[in-house]
Amino acid sequence: MKRICFVLHVKPDRLEEYKARHRTVWPEMLAALRETGWNNYSLFLRPDGMLVGYLETEDFEGARAGMAKREVNERWQREMADFFVQPDGVLPDRAMEPLEEVFHL
Repeated sequence: MKRICFVLHVKPDRLEEYKARHRTVWPEMLAALRETGWNNYSLFLRPDGMLVGYLETEDFEGARAGMAKREVNERWQREMADFFVQPDGVLPDRAMEPLEEVFHL
Protein backbone atom coordinates (compact mmCIF):
# COMPACT_ATOMS: atom_id res chain seq x y z
CA MET A 1 0.00 0.00 0.00
CA LYS A 2 1.38 3.39 -1.01
CA ARG A 3 0.89 6.52 1.08
CA ILE A 4 -0.09 9.59 -0.94
CA CYS A 5 -0.11 13.19 0.27
CA PHE A 6 -1.09 16.28 -1.69
CA VAL A 7 -1.70 19.98 -1.01
CA LEU A 8 -4.40 22.27 -2.36
CA HIS A 9 -5.48 25.73 -1.23
CA VAL A 10 -9.06 26.59 -0.24
CA LYS A 11 -10.13 30.20 -0.63
CA PRO A 12 -10.09 31.78 2.85
CA ASP A 13 -13.63 33.16 2.48
CA ARG A 14 -14.99 29.67 1.68
CA LEU A 15 -13.47 27.69 4.59
CA GLU A 16 -16.62 27.25 6.66
CA GLU A 17 -18.72 26.19 3.68
CA TYR A 18 -15.96 23.81 2.57
CA LYS A 19 -15.96 22.15 5.99
CA ALA A 20 -19.76 21.96 6.00
CA ARG A 21 -19.78 20.24 2.60
CA HIS A 22 -17.39 17.61 3.91
CA ARG A 23 -19.62 16.84 6.88
CA THR A 24 -22.26 15.73 4.37
CA VAL A 25 -20.37 14.09 1.50
CA TRP A 26 -22.84 12.28 -0.74
CA PRO A 27 -23.06 8.55 0.06
CA GLU A 28 -22.52 7.67 -3.62
CA MET A 29 -19.31 9.74 -3.62
CA LEU A 30 -18.04 7.91 -0.54
CA ALA A 31 -18.89 4.58 -2.17
CA ALA A 32 -17.09 5.55 -5.39
CA LEU A 33 -13.93 6.50 -3.46
CA ARG A 34 -13.91 3.17 -1.64
CA GLU A 35 -14.63 1.19 -4.81
CA THR A 36 -11.78 2.83 -6.72
CA GLY A 37 -9.11 2.27 -4.07
CA TRP A 38 -9.06 5.42 -1.92
CA ASN A 39 -8.27 4.00 1.53
CA ASN A 40 -7.71 5.77 4.83
CA TYR A 41 -8.46 9.07 3.04
CA SER A 42 -8.26 12.21 5.19
CA LEU A 43 -8.29 15.95 4.58
CA PHE A 44 -6.65 18.43 6.95
CA LEU A 45 -7.37 22.17 6.70
CA ARG A 46 -5.26 24.99 8.10
CA PRO A 47 -6.95 28.34 9.01
CA ASP A 48 -5.23 30.07 6.07
CA GLY A 49 -6.81 27.62 3.61
CA MET A 50 -3.94 25.19 3.10
CA LEU A 51 -5.52 21.78 2.59
CA VAL A 52 -3.50 18.60 3.02
CA GLY A 53 -4.91 15.36 1.67
CA TYR A 54 -3.66 11.93 2.68
CA LEU A 55 -4.70 8.52 1.41
CA GLU A 56 -3.40 5.01 1.01
CA THR A 57 -3.81 3.11 -2.24
CA GLU A 58 -2.17 0.41 -4.29
CA ASP A 59 -2.13 2.61 -7.41
CA PHE A 60 -2.81 6.34 -7.16
CA GLU A 61 -3.05 6.93 -10.90
CA GLY A 62 -5.40 3.96 -11.16
CA ALA A 63 -7.50 5.28 -8.28
CA ARG A 64 -7.67 8.71 -9.93
CA ALA A 65 -8.56 7.18 -13.29
CA GLY A 66 -11.28 5.10 -11.66
CA MET A 67 -12.82 8.19 -10.10
CA ALA A 68 -12.54 10.14 -13.36
CA LYS A 69 -14.93 7.60 -14.91
CA ARG A 70 -17.59 8.16 -12.24
CA GLU A 71 -20.39 10.60 -12.95
CA VAL A 72 -20.73 11.38 -9.24
CA ASN A 73 -17.09 12.48 -9.13
CA GLU A 74 -17.55 14.82 -12.08
CA ARG A 75 -20.55 16.41 -10.31
CA TRP A 76 -18.67 16.70 -7.00
CA GLN A 77 -15.55 18.20 -8.60
CA ARG A 78 -17.59 20.79 -10.52
CA GLU A 79 -19.45 21.79 -7.34
CA MET A 80 -16.20 22.05 -5.36
CA ALA A 81 -14.05 23.79 -8.00
CA ASP A 82 -14.87 27.33 -6.89
CA PHE A 83 -13.65 26.60 -3.36
CA PHE A 84 -10.03 26.36 -4.51
CA VAL A 85 -7.29 28.79 -5.48
CA GLN A 86 -6.19 27.34 -8.84
CA PRO A 87 -6.28 28.11 -12.54
CA ASP A 88 -9.78 28.52 -13.98
CA GLY A 89 -11.17 25.38 -15.51
CA VAL A 90 -8.91 23.00 -13.56
CA LEU A 91 -11.00 20.70 -11.40
CA PRO A 92 -9.64 19.96 -7.91
CA ASP A 93 -9.02 16.27 -8.56
CA ARG A 94 -6.81 17.18 -11.55
CA ALA A 95 -4.68 19.46 -9.33
CA MET A 96 -3.71 16.76 -6.81
CA GLU A 97 0.03 16.37 -7.30
CA PRO A 98 1.53 13.83 -4.88
CA LEU A 99 4.27 15.13 -2.61
CA GLU A 100 7.55 13.30 -2.36
CA GLU A 101 7.77 11.28 0.85
CA VAL A 102 11.12 12.01 2.45
CA PHE A 103 10.65 10.31 5.83
CA HIS A 104 8.43 7.66 7.37
CA LEU A 105 8.75 6.07 10.81
